[in-house]
Amino acid sequence: MRTRSSSRRRVALTLAAAAGIGGLVLATRAARRHAARASLHGRVVVIVGGTRGLGLAMARRFVALGCPVAICGRDEETAERARLDLIERGGTVVAASCDATDEAEVARFLDLVLANLGRVDVLITCAATIGVGPIESMTTRDFQEAMESIFWSSVNPTLAVLPIMRGHGGGRIAHVTSIGGRIPIPHLLAYSAAKFAEVGFSEGLHAEVAKDGIAVTTIVPGLMRTGSYVRAHYHGDVVKEQAWFGSASIAPAISMDADRAASQMVDAIAAKRGRVIVGMPARAAIAAYELFPGTTSRALAVTERALPAAPADPTVEHRVVFEESEEERTSVRAVQQAGRVYQERYQHMSR
Repeated sequence: MRTRSSSRRRVALTLAAAAGIGGLVLATRAARRHAARASLHGRVVVIVGGTRGLGLAMARRFVALGCPVAICGRDEETAERARLDLIERGGTVVAASCDATDEAEVARFLDLVLANLGRVDVLITCAATIGVGPIESMTTRDFQEAMESIFWSSVNPTLAVLPIMRGHGGGRIAHVTSIGGRIPIPHLLAYSAAKFAEVGFSEGLHAEVAKDGIAVTTIVPGLMRTGSYVRAHYHGDVVKEQAWFGSASIAPAISMDADRAASQMVDAIAAKRGRVIVGMPARAAIAAYELFPGTTSRALAVTERALPAAPADPTVEHRVVFEESEEERTSVRAVQQAGRVYQERYQHMSR
């Protein structure tokens, strides 16, 4: 009896010690996260692609931390709505339309930021256009557009801001890339190719500018529930492509709440982490691809065969957002309705 009683006491003490250590670890992590976030207070944050979607979600987080924020996007009306949204949340905000693929427009936007906010401490790039469809329905121009909207809209602002950051002793840069930049996703080939290039640029830049006191974070998110699928470019059998991609973009099992993702991204930038993969599905998929590349590639090939086939007609169909024909309203209505709350929350409303 004494032996059994002593054994139980040892187990209880071990469990209590483990719980205490676990609690201490969690408390330490929370304290570090709080201190890192506090280091951002008052920093001027520029978000390219910050007028909608994940960029807007991040802008809201930075405003809550007391950061003046400058955002830009291609659409002036959307930029103004985002500006008012952030001002209502107590933010100091500069917002403007800017095509980040155009060096001159980027320079004008940064001049506006400096004139109104005085400096740039943090740059985040997250502008992108998604093209969805089989390779048979893609053209050279589709790949060029993907590189322009993804790679160059990241490179141009980065190169423009480096002299500014060097001038005041450092800063932080974050590139929001994608799981598509680590795993080649079927029917997203042009998008993946451009995202792979962006990941390479971001990770290479991390090594090159550390000497200047500039921290570069490569952010790799999986699917985010922002409603952005309504603004994708669809190719091939556009009705079926819209249906599968839209459904995947809002499925809780494989997509992530955008606000929670934005919080993790802000924490990574605050902590000056070199790389962060956001979302458990993304972490699991990337780990599988890196550990078992052959097996994963074969699985992706099987997945591709389950996706919509290219139409027999060789004419390439290229449509932006969900169309308004009766057939398409019927085919994708459920996906549209399910994602409407995200479209409205993150300014991805259909045209």
